[in-house]
Amino acid sequence: MEKRLARFEEKLAQSEVDAVLVTGQNNIYYLTGFWGTEATVFISGGRRLFLTDARYTLIAKKTVEGFDIIETRSALTEIAKIIADDGLTKIGFDAQVTFGFYQGLKTGFASFELQPLTDFIEELRLIKDASEIATIRRACHISDQAFLDVLDFIKPGQTSELEVTNFLDYRMRQLGASGASFEFIVASGYRSSMPHGVASEKIIQTGETLTLDFGCYYKHYVSDMTRTIHIGHVTDQEREIYQIVLKSNQELIDQARAGVTYKAFDQIARAVIDQAGYGEHFTHGIGHGIGLDIHEIPYFGKSEDKLAAGMVVTDEPGIYLEGKYGVRIEDDLLITEEGCEVLTKAPKELIVL
Repeated sequence: MEKRLARFEEKLAQSEVDAVLVTGQNNIYYLTGFWGTEATVFISGGRRLFLTDARYTLIAKKTVEGFDIIETRSALTEIAKIIADDGLTKIGFDAQVTFGFYQGLKTGFASFELQPLTDFIEELRLIKDASEIATIRRACHISDQAFLDVLDFIKPGQTSELEVTNFLDYRMRQLGASGASFEFIVASGYRSSMPHGVASEKIIQTGETLTLDFGCYYKHYVSDMTRTIHIGHVTDQEREIYQIVLKSNQELIDQARAGVTYKAFDQIARAVIDQAGYGEHFTHGIGHGIGLDIHEIPYFGKSEDKLAAGMVVTDEPGIYLEGKYGVRIEDDLLITEEGCEVLTKAPKELIVL
């Protein structure tokens, strides 16, 4: 944790602000190891303040090191009192706050210049350390096993999409997950052509395509994977499209490594689908970063920024034929200097139940 704080303070020293107010739960966890719904962190060149209320004081004292721990129900007021004579001018805060919080901030810190910050801590979180990678790897292992188990659970003509969602959620919790990392996409038949078709009461039928996009939280870090299977039988066109998406997914795995630009990362996979004549049916980005958030930087598009070793990103090409069916295959990749490690190990060959 001290290494993360040292990197934070180095970035702070090079920034345009004198101090940073941290209020996001994930960012507070990243810097302190504390997980709770009431905490505020304030870091300047000379202070590290951790403020919480009486519900969490004992937990904070056992968890948080290197901070002055202050029990209060008025964190902003307390901070303003403490730093009144510190000679600070400009204070940064997370731009992603509610309007009500911002109004309170302007009142409580009226004598300071306030500077909204975008991705100040998230940029530090881009590169995962060994403990983070081990945790994400475990989250992916849990999802892999749940996928194998759900194949035995699905009964064509009997099992609904919602039942599949509930099974995956429950099974991952049995395996050690603390919860679902997002609202699962379980979409069968024509609904699989909806890239974000969350589960419904629809019964999964023989002859349909079934897309399963799901993941879990394990020790606050996420997994995110997608597999598409076929129920009963598969047509020649469905088989062809599946193989195109699989080739796109694998091409990116083969070429992803530190130094590849975000733009190229997207284009590597997209080119396979474009060349097969289905480019207009790949309607979303190739992926995103994962970690404490299910969607975090980097995002891929036309940026010339480059991948770096230690990033964990998704690889999720898809083809969607409106009103018919869709196919998506998604893996979580750990970027290395030499290439990438695929963290999601569940089988990707075409499965027909």
